[in-house]
Amino acid sequence: MKILGKLFGSPATVKLLRLFLFNPENVFTNKEAASRAKITLDTTRFEFSIMKQMGFIKKKIGYRQVTVKKDKKKVVKKKKIEGWTLNENFVYINQLKDFLMSATPIKDKDIPKKLSAAGIIKFIAISGIFMQDSDSRLDILIVGNNIKKSQMETIIRAIESELGKELKYVAFSVDEFKYRINVYDKLVRDVFDYPHKIILNKIGIEVK
Repeated sequence: MKILGKLFGSPATVKLLRLFLFNPENVFTNKEAASRAKITLDTTRFEFSIMKQMGFIKKKIGYRQVTVKKDKKKVVKKKKIEGWTLNENFVYINQLKDFLMSATPIKDKDIPKKLSAAGIIKFIAISGIFMQDSDSRLDILIVGNNIKKSQMETIIRAIESELGKELKYVAFSVDEFKYRINVYDKLVRDVFDYPHKIILNKIGIEVK
């Protein structure tokens, strides 16, 4: 991220570029973008002013589902919001996307370190966005014991802020993972039958 930050101006710029390039149909308010990228609202506004001048993003109306109380009942309604979306006519969309897809800001060796804060991690396989495959069912497969779900969610959200895209992940206990391997579970096979990389293996089984 440091090198990309220097190349593009700042790490915040890289995060927001990724956010729009990898979510081209989404509409983000300033607050939503700041939250997703984990940067300040002031920084987001500053970056958006530059991106607008470049023609990289444009204003767009979007909708959010919100729950409101009506006659003591909860009702789901659509709320109209004004935000920003990727300008599909921006000249360098494909070049930027290809470059940022290949220049993953998180090193493989850093992922186990980050995830270990959520439990005793024994096995990690990465696929999907980490292998430049946006159609994969999973991006990270995590195996371990005593995994704290809330803490794992927090760590995943932090990684997402670097990548600019929501991650599809699953976490299994060691016993459940071994069972799924033995029965050729489809979700697990969807990782190992396609481009993937095993970056941690402490459970002593070879996945084929």
